[in-house]
Amino acid sequence: MRTSRTALAALAVLALAACGNNQDKAPVAGDSKSDKSPLAEYMGDGFVSSGGGMMRATRAGGSGESTEEDLAKQRKVEDSIVACMKTAGFEYVAVPPEQKTKGKFAEAFDLPPDKFAEQYGYGISTIDWSKAGAEDNANDPNKKIRDALSKTAQTAYDDALNGKGAGNGTAIAISPQDAGKPIDMGCRGKAFTEAYGDPAKHQDDFKKYEGLFKDLEALNKRVNNDQRVVDATKAWSDCLADAGHAGFTKIEDPRASIQKKLDELTGNKPQDKPGSGPNVTIGGPPSFDKVDAAKLGDLRKAETELAVADQKCKAKSYDAQFKTVQYELEKEFVAQHKAELEAYRDGMANR
Repeated sequence: MRTSRTALAALAVLALAACGNNQDKAPVAGDSKSDKSPLAEYMGDGFVSSGGGMMRATRAGGSGESTEEDLAKQRKVEDSIVACMKTAGFEYVAVPPEQKTKGKFAEAFDLPPDKFAEQYGYGISTIDWSKAGAEDNANDPNKKIRDALSKTAQTAYDDALNGKGAGNGTAIAISPQDAGKPIDMGCRGKAFTEAYGDPAKHQDDFKKYEGLFKDLEALNKRVNNDQRVVDATKAWSDCLADAGHAGFTKIEDPRASIQKKLDELTGNKPQDKPGSGPNVTIGGPPSFDKVDAAKLGDLRKAETELAVADQKCKAKSYDAQFKTVQYELEKEFVAQHKAELEAYRDGMANR
């Protein structure tokens, strides 16, 4: 997982319902407005199986809107950080979740898929994710508090808030010999643990569903290998070729091609598998600041054109057939795994 260490405590709890399946680097526009599939009742309102091997799920019984219980826990986190930072000798202002501004691109991802494609393509090169939270940070009173400190005091502040060596949300490296050892996540990590429980315990609890997740992966393969979906994929590929975008044979190929080109521009290298290198790097998305503006502009234009054609060809040749097969096989899956699915749903609802 690539993220700042300051968020690991939260992600360990809040992202557990991702099922271990493949996820895109950027959100997919319109997912929240998709029809609920037969599995959605058990895997959560955010369950998505959109072809090309992609299957995701959110917390069962939840839609993505924060419940009052969620908001109460977020308030508890902020209050705990205040107390912890005070003990460490620093000021921290609790920011109520209701006051936190809506993400800059939140409205964009509420757009229907075709409208999103017209404006943002896939949201890969068209959005600088390294700056996606800059507006929120600018309005954060704690940024102003930190900025007023000396460099030495800022380091101490970061150590207290995020854990020693984590910095102000910057990338860190974990050597193999340190892997698995407790990580100091500072006041923020302690606060999340108090509000949401020990992440390690949640991970252990989650292992009981590994068999179900493997069966879901097998289901996903069945859907994508169904001859009706294979034929629909071929029709989609031919449609793209007719539109001037030849060479794509898998549904995920167009997005992957744009991501590859962006990685080349930014110098971003694909993640190494754990244990394959001297350390595991945890960092955020690459910035576009040093990318050649003309080349980035060309890529954005190409991305938007490809995404629009991709969207049209899916609507014409692929989506309906995929949905038919998906719902048919999911219905069978639910009948065969009802007890396990109910256990997962109930377990997630009580987290």
